Amino acid sequence: MQFSTRPDRYPDTHPLAAEARAIANSLWDLSNRTNAGCLVYFSSHGTPAGVVLGDTVLSPDQLQSMLTNACGDRPTVVVVSACYSGVFVAALKGPNRLVMTAARPDRTSFGCGGSNKYPYFDTCFLAAIRKVHDFPDLAAQTRACVGEMEIRLKSTPPSEPQVSLGSDIAAKLSSWR
Repeated sequence: MQFSTRPDRYPDTHPLAAEARAIANSLWDLSNRTNAGCLVYFSSHGTPAGVVLGDTVLSPDQLQSMLTNACGDRPTVVVVSACYSGVFVAALKGPNRLVMTAARPDRTSFGCGGSNKYPYFDTCFLAAIRKVHDFPDLAAQTRACVGEMEIRLKSTPPSEPQVSLGSDIAAKLSSWR
């Protein structure tokens, strides 16, 4: 399920309603229709307090609560593409989770200007997902690509995307292709 603050611009998305509750309820509903794992991807603007959802900010603790409620102990992959998105790692990391963020907690990410279709991190993620065979490799390829783009385009200081790979999920991810 996709949400957007601009659903008129993106087909097959639902209005965000500028609140986390709509996402939390939908994630809970979707997770109760299956017994498989969870994949959650946020791409937005970020602040040191969290990720921007319309006129509000979703904090790391709020997202942690959402994921615990909806996904529980299931294998869960969480991707947060936003400036300062590294603030999510400490709250979200766990044995059943792979967490990928576009930047360190104290750094911006790059490429969200009007001339870019996607920020650097999203561009690299989408390019890498076509080439890799598992999520740990996806994380490594995305990080490498972002670093190369930042050097080539002279974006400083580097965003340094973050990755946290939980001990229980590592073995399961090879079957998620």
